[in-house]
Amino acid sequence: MNKNTSLEICPIARSLSILGDAWSMLILRDAHAGFTRFDQFRKNLGIAPTMLTKRLSVLVDEGLLEKRQYSEHPPREEYVLTQAGQDFLPVLFVIGAWGRKYKPYEDAEKMPIFLDAENGTEIKPIVIDQVTGAEIGTRAIQQKLNDL
Repeated sequence: MNKNTSLEICPIARSLSILGDAWSMLILRDAHAGFTRFDQFRKNLGIAPTMLTKRLSVLVDEGLLEKRQYSEHPPREEYVLTQAGQDFLPVLFVIGAWGRKYKPYEDAEKMPIFLDAENGTEIKPIVIDQVTGAEIGTRAIQQKLNDL
């Protein structure tokens, strides 16, 4: 198997080809926080309009966001999370937990925390294997290609 085929079939590589830059992930973070409009994303992220346009276009083309018209005169569209975009939230939380542990802000008390809306407790994400219930990273893993 050549290296390019290996990258083409790897789900991590395929996902990173879409979401492998910080802007795309930060747009999704903001979409999960309720932002839907171009100017909201631009203002909150401080991103150049051309860069934001490109990233939003990729996220729409790849099915993580969808455009919806919210005004006819003048024509205006907003960006709404699709199911694929909603399913990315746990990934953002795990990245955030890793960053909190290994790239903390010097004034840690100013770092945002996320709370469970029902009981008010801080969300502390872990990733578990659905079959064994074991936390990923606590047991040895091996990689096997599916035989088709």
